[in-house]
Amino acid sequence: MTLSYTAEHEELRGSVRRLLAEQAGSAQLRQLIDSPEPYDASLWKTMAQELGLHGMAIPEEYSGSGYGFLEQAVVMEEMGRAVHRSPYFSTVILAATALQLADQEDARARWLPGIASGETVGTVALAEADGDWTAPRVATRARAGDGGYRLHGTKHFVTDGAAADLIIVLADSDDGELLLAVDAQDPGVTVADVPVLDQTRPLATITFDGAAGTVLTAGARTREVLAGLLDTALAALAAEQVGGAGRALEMAVEYAKIREQFGAAIGSFQAIKFKAADMLLQLEAARSAALYAARAVAEDAADRTVAAAVAKAVCSEGYFAIAAESIQIHGGIGFTWEHDAHLYFKRAKASELLFGNAGVHRERLARQLGWTA
Repeated sequence: MTLSYTAEHEELRGSVRRLLAEQAGSAQLRQLIDSPEPYDASLWKTMAQELGLHGMAIPEEYSGSGYGFLEQAVVMEEMGRAVHRSPYFSTVILAATALQLADQEDARARWLPGIASGETVGTVALAEADGDWTAPRVATRARAGDGGYRLHGTKHFVTDGAAADLIIVLADSDDGELLLAVDAQDPGVTVADVPVLDQTRPLATITFDGAAGTVLTAGARTREVLAGLLDTALAALAAEQVGGAGRALEMAVEYAKIREQFGAAIGSFQAIKFKAADMLLQLEAARSAALYAARAVAEDAADRTVAAAVAKAVCSEGYFAIAAESIQIHGGIGFTWEHDAHLYFKRAKASELLFGNAGVHRERLARQLGWTA
């Protein structure tokens, strides 16, 4: 397995970085946070229709480009670098992947072209009150009735839930566990935004009271799809964390070169040099783990689940440590609203917890490998 991106990947990276720098910089991000809009709809369409970012890993028969997860990982890394606020992770990584892993051709034909074109925003609702995205216990129920299933229950911590047109929901039923597609406009769906630490990634609580659901998977097949979806989500988040960590380190180094104390730039002080060196080591470890996981997911490798879990653990801890040290190097200004360093710190902490922190995935791997009782 080659642990590097190709020249074509780097060209894609440059295109995404330029677009985000021009249209999704710090000033635009702050305006978006203060506005009632969940994301920049104009930029969302540009990303989908001019750069083709939404449909890269969607097959051509559904209006996509037919590439793969490596391309998505490059985009996620650049979005992490910009602390970008959009439903790309929820829609393109989660919802589109779930649709492609599931068995229903009708659902793919209905929803994937809209995702590729930027017309449809999607999300996946897995976690419940305990905040466990592996969902060992599913309280949400799907009851069979005339014309299909009706959903009853509440899902928590749903990424971009308030912006979604399509919600893919995990529920239990008399026929076993189901994965269902739900139209967010169904009158049985109630969405409530929740207060968040990271204002660049909105979360919602979604309550279902008789909402109609279209079955995507049933029985044992549901857990197979969820396993693949979780691996993809973890690898994507790891790539995003690497992007954010890299930018946080750059900001710290840039500041250390210009901030003076005792007549010298603080970057010349041994203590700051040691901090920066440790940050670089953590970044390179995270970068390697994330790239290995991205290739494992792209190639559906046998160690895909291990690679994705390890990457999420390493990148979660690395990003948070780097963002925290960046705050220290910046001093008091770093955690003020006027400075961008605090945006990376908050994203680092929030993404560490999203889909499970390092401890969750280490314990999960230990159980799989038989290292625990």
